[in-house]
Amino acid sequence: MCLAIPGQIIEMLPERPQLALVDVSGVRRSVNIMMLEDEAVQPGDWVLIHVGFALAKIDEQEARASLALLEKLGQAYSDELKAFGDSQIE
Repeated sequence: MCLAIPGQIIEMLPERPQLALVDVSGVRRSVNIMMLEDEAVQPGDWVLIHVGFALAKIDEQEARASLALLEKLGQAYSDELKAFGDSQIE
């Protein structure tokens, strides 16, 4: 399964105009924003990111809802792995 995750643009990188520094749940990475050149993205904007590329500009409400869902899925997945590990047949 492939997911696009929301991130917030922190700053544009003037030395590499095709890149922006983006924060995804506290992790900061450079992301290619060339696919959004018609969107005029700027610091504070939210984007959907997949494999290092910003695919779409989204609003903050959609970004926060997506992050909340991903956090819930992450915990559910962790709980399921723990339960699976605890129930191994010896």
